Amino acid sequence: MNLDLNDLLRDWPHEPGQIKVRKILGGDGKEKIQLRIDLGLIQMETQGRPDGHRPHGYESLLAYHKARAKEKEDAGEDYQINAEECGEMQQEGIQYYHRYVALFQLNDFPGVIRDTQRNLDLFNFVLEHAEREELATSFEQFRPYVIMMNTRAKASIELEREDYIGAVRQIERGRERIVDIFNERNTPEMVTSSPEIAFLDEWLEEVRARRPLTKLELMQREMETAIATEAYERAAELRDAIRAYGKRKSGD
Repeated sequence: MNLDLNDLLRDWPHEPGQIKVRKILGGDGKEKIQLRIDLGLIQMETQGRPDGHRPHGYESLLAYHKARAKEKEDAGEDYQINAEECGEMQQEGIQYYHRYVALFQLNDFPGVIRDTQRNLDLFNFVLEHAEREELATSFEQFRPYVIMMNTRAKASIELEREDYIGAVRQIERGRERIVDIFNERNTPEMVTSSPEIAFLDEWLEEVRARRPLTKLELMQREMETAIATEAYERAAELRDAIRAYGKRKSGD
């Protein structure tokens, strides 16, 4: 068996600054995701834990620790995870990070939502059960980024439906979640320096600019143009039409 990957990688070269992803059919007949990196490639399962392992018979380490925590809670006992266990779950979280980044490139937005929410659940679990506060801090630093990616996926689904209002709402909601995090941490100054907030603000402007004008907005613009060009009779007609349209929309 030839174990040299050079032939495979030569046909799919790495390009700095680009995220290159593809889906292939594995030898087991199941679809796999491949992510090209500078030193080779990462291959991941599309479902369950990205590396396909089932630690302790569970879908993931997070699922395993959640089950153990439930047993302890049912017995009236506290459940704590130590530094080694946190480190293992952080490495597992990185697997899901690689997959949701790859899924985003493939426009698999439901998959991105699933994996980002899974890592947010991981952060919440560690925050509740880590034996030392600083262990949770090592996870919490990534929360704004994961929320941003979760928001991008949700808004992208709305844009695929050409629901611009829905996309704007998703972006605004995600932005508000990140702002709330900084306020809860007593670091409101981070809002102005957060790359996640900056990205969402820029994207929000872009989506708003792309949103088609409503019938009412079109009439209002035409009326403003009519006034500016001193076409007052046309402006009066449009004013009356706008009033009538508003009454119909309100049900009067």
